[in-house]
Amino acid sequence: MAGNQTSVTEFILLGFPLSPEIQMVLFGLFTLFYAFTLLGNGLILGLISLDPRLHTPMYFFLSHLAIVDIAYACNTVPQMLVNLLRPDKPISFAGCLTQTFLFLTFAHTECLLLVVMSYDRYVAISHPLHYSVIMSWRVCITLALTAWILGVLLALVHLGLLIPLPFCGPQKVNHFFCEIIAVLKLACADTHVNEIMVLTGAVSVLVGPFTSIVISYIHILRAILKIQSGEGRQKAFSTCSSHLCVVGLFYGTAIIMYVGPRYGNPKEQKKYLLLFHSLFNPMLNPLIYSLRNKEVKAALKRILEKERTS
Repeated sequence: MAGNQTSVTEFILLGFPLSPEIQMVLFGLFTLFYAFTLLGNGLILGLISLDPRLHTPMYFFLSHLAIVDIAYACNTVPQMLVNLLRPDKPISFAGCLTQTFLFLTFAHTECLLLVVMSYDRYVAISHPLHYSVIMSWRVCITLALTAWILGVLLALVHLGLLIPLPFCGPQKVNHFFCEIIAVLKLACADTHVNEIMVLTGAVSVLVGPFTSIVISYIHILRAILKIQSGEGRQKAFSTCSSHLCVVGLFYGTAIIMYVGPRYGNPKEQKKYLLLFHSLFNPMLNPLIYSLRNKEVKAALKRILEKERTS
């Protein structure tokens, strides 16, 4: 670096280049969506903890997914709302790196949790008689902890490569949060290794797990087709449909963002895809599970009836 360059101590998130009036409208909408995200996932967590009938491996993993979705939204949305009101308000260098680390942690953890949930559905449908033995509570806790630990470790790898980089200006991040690629573009050094690691991490954490999920559902489909009764088939399909919807939303947007082809204006496309990923996915997940899951709706009904009688 040249002698007249100084280290950056804070960044400014550019967010969305829109008029102040539209930004105020977006502030109201995004605040509403954020509230729905917290309420929806909080409701899922409350139902699972209060209703003993939901104390099963499937809902144990769903509770972890709800925690990740809440954390996901809390990491990116509040800063985005602040920037909509005050576009020139900076975020500290340490705060920016923390946001990057947490986003990667939750993203990796959700990828792995969705794989674990697909394995749980595979065992439940393909090996129903041995389900309680294979998916014991010890196994479930180990799988969930493994997803969280790997999520943290993978994020630490990216953070360890990011911290030593010099940042000497400009300090404007072309995003609504400190997304790793947008931050790397501001470094005053060669970031080739970092970008290769981001792509490698995306391929290993997205394409690998997604392939595992596809293989699991191929086996699940074969097992369902062998079920004689129509009612049994319908029940098996219903237990998988919610998970498949969530997988499609999460992996679809993530693979397009980090693995898919580059065309058009990738900066702006990724920005809006990540908005969907960070705000709408966590909001839609509890709606998908509550609207398409009879057990969740039944648990909510029992809780409400209990409240009325008391």
